[in-house]
Amino acid sequence: MSDEDKELIKGALAGDQDAYKRLMVRHRPAIYHIVFRIVRGEEVVEDLVQETFMKAFASLATYRSEYKFSTWLYRIAANAAIDYLRKKRLRTLSLDTPPESSNGPITIEIPDDRHNPEKDIEERERRLSINEAIESLPEKYRVVILYRHKDDKSYEEIAESLDIPIGTVKARIFRARELLKKKLRPQ
Repeated sequence: MSDEDKELIKGALAGDQDAYKRLMVRHRPAIYHIVFRIVRGEEVVEDLVQETFMKAFASLATYRSEYKFSTWLYRIAANAAIDYLRKKRLRTLSLDTPPESSNGPITIEIPDDRHNPEKDIEERERRLSINEAIESLPEKYRVVILYRHKDDKSYEEIAESLDIPIGTVKARIFRARELLKKKLRPQ
């Protein structure tokens, strides 16, 4: 602990208001920073900094000089911020015991949207129509689309597999996509 802190603490314990003030001015920026990092709300931080110093000065007589004063003060600040966050937590409702109102218990219904058979059928039909559209493509277009989108091959790999130039692969994929758009648009 610094000699200045020792003297200021001694003065504050003796009732010197100026010593209190100098301790506060000396450590306020660090306390503000600690509280702000925990709470992150400007309007609340000021209150918590003030609360920190009030708690510290109220219990200054219990401070043990073998520890750094700043560490002791930082711990008070962190605890004040954490206590604030605990108090601020949202109230929750139990699903096992419904809340009561003046008209009796309130029932809470929570929709279960994990499994939707209608969406499953729509998705299956969509996949079937896409597969049918792909199957109806001319061979040279169907092969490049299957390589590209089913097998996830690069243009270079498709060109090598079919022994055709990359430009031809790109043109066929473009033409195949255009044909698919026309076939699938009415649906």
